[in-house]
This record gives sequence, structure tokens and C-alpha cells, in this order.
Amino acid sequence: MKRLGSRSLNAYSDNRKSKIQNLKWLALSALLFALSLPAQAQQPKKIPRIGYLSASSAAEALSRTEAFRRGLRELGYVEGENIVVEFLYADGKFDRLPALAADLVRLKIDVIVTAGPSVTGPAKDATATIPIVMTNDSDPVAAGFVTSLARPGGNITGLSSLAQDLSGKRLELLKETVPKLSRVAVLGSSAIPGNAQALKETELAARAYGLQTQYLNVQDRRDIETAFRAASKGRADAVLVLENAVLTSHRKQLVELAVKSRLPAIYPQTEYMEAGGLIYYGTNTPDLFRRAAIYVDKILKGAKPADLPVEQPKKFEFIINLKAARQIGLNNSS
Repeated sequence: MKRLGSRSLNAYSDNRKSKIQNLKWLALSALLFALSLPAQAQQPKKIPRIGYLSASSAAEALSRTEAFRRGLRELGYVEGENIVVEFLYADGKFDRLPALAADLVRLKIDVIVTAGPSVTGPAKDATATIPIVMTNDSDPVAAGFVTSLARPGGNITGLSSLAQDLSGKRLELLKETVPKLSRVAVLGSSAIPGNAQALKETELAARAYGLQTQYLNVQDRRDIETAFRAASKGRADAVLVLENAVLTSHRKQLVELAVKSRLPAIYPQTEYMEAGGLIYYGTNTPDLFRRAAIYVDKILKGAKPADLPVEQPKKFEFIINLKAARQIGLNNSS
């Protein structure tokens, strides 16, 4: 065996230490490089973008948009941090809705939320791929938005207000509130999906109670005052309002005309009560918008609209505004 001298051993030891030191530096450099890779390679996390489309103005839709935002917060979404919501309003100009829906498609929105049947139609025409969440559509099957409530089958799902099924019950409550009721002016719009079915339900109930109905078609704001003049001329004893985005957008004017005409009126949405309306029967509309956030959350997590059943309301509210009753002189002996 070859023996090494002390000098050779020292040189060998120094050389070995140098190699070990180099290996340590290489290992440290490799570790630092590996640690730096995620920071360099990590892409910014994509924040989902929601498009919210309304036929009303921002001020008129405030209670609904705030309810939707509250629903998002309850699910852990914070606007500007882990979700972005693009709010678009037609300000009562329904002819703008197709262009606004097309704008949301161009923005490559992840989910479109529609505030009513008059909005869902243009959104459906604008895209067959982007998921659409309805908030309070009266009859989405009859309108052609979904194949069935249990299996929507396309890119649309959400919540139904069952408005067309409630018209008969509203007439019954109106009859109980106004015992001498004989003629009812029905305000609706032939342009609204579900209007025909709601009118049919109303007329069936009217025949059952021995009442006469006077249908008044309201297409824009100018028709509201004309409708009340026609109701007075037709000697209507009360007014029943069907779901109508025009009327909802101008509910303050409608309620004021009802008071001025001293006509008891029953409304399809709680917002009318906030404007001073007399009677409301139906679902809590803002709550439907809050629950729409649940659908948005499920879709963002991978669920397909075609597989998410359309939700129907289970609880209903009946509200009478006593102040409004006094304004028109309504009492139990009316």
C-alpha cells in the first residue's frame, strides 16, 4: 500500500475540504434557485368576473344589487379582491339591453346575472356558452329559457318568482281587502315573458269571484298615466299589477297615481311597498337576488347550469301598508 507523507496528506485534506465547501455552495445555490422558481413561474391568479345586467337604473335597482352583493359576501367573496362584478344598467331603455348583453360577452365575463325576464332574453340571445343566472324570472319554461325547472338543459339556471301562478291569489286577497270589488284594472305588458300566463290566471280567478277585468298594456313610462286614466274611465274599483320591468322602474309614479286616483292596488314586488304601495303578496324579491349568489358560487366552482335545478320560492309574504290605506280612505267597511 502506498503511504502518503504529511505534506501530501495536508494537500489532500485541503483539496477535500475545498470540494466539500464547493458542494455546499452548489447545494445552497440550488436550494435558493429552487425557492425562487415558484415566485418567477407563478402566474397571477385569475379573478372571476361577473356581469350583472339590469333593465332599471342603478338607483332603482339598489335594494336588489345590495342583496346580491350581500349574498356574495356571505359566501366569502370580496369585490376587488377575489371577485369582480360589472354592473350594467339600461336605465329603463329596453332597446339598450341587447347591446349591453353583447358588451358583457366581449368582456369575457365568467357568469352573467340577469335581473328579470326582460333581461334574460337579450342575454340568452347574446351567448349560448357563458353561464346565465336568473334572479326572479316568472316563468322560465314558458319563456323558453330552460327546458324544465328540474333539468334546465342549457346555459341558463337560477330562480323563478312564480309570478304567473300568484296572480289568482293576489286577486283573492284584493277581493278580501276591498269587499265591494267588482271591476279590476290589470296592468301588464305583452312584451314581458310570462305576462300572457299571468293574465290567464288572473282572468280565471276573476270569473271564480264574479269580477270583471280590464287589461291595460303598459310598454313604456308614458303608458302609465294613460293606463290610470283608462282605469278611471272604466270605473275600476282596484288595480292589480303584473310583473313588468317598466312599472317596477317607475314604481314611485305608479304608486302616486294609485293614491291620486284613490284606487287600492296590489303589487308583485316588495319594492312597491318601499315606494308607498298598499298591498303586496309574493316572494321577497331582494332575497331572490341574495340567493342568486349561491348559483354564481356553484358555477365558479365547476357546476354546469344545465345540471342546476331552477329554484322556486317556498315562503311568501302578505303586507298591507296602513298609511297607504288611510290615504285612499280604505277601511273594513269599504
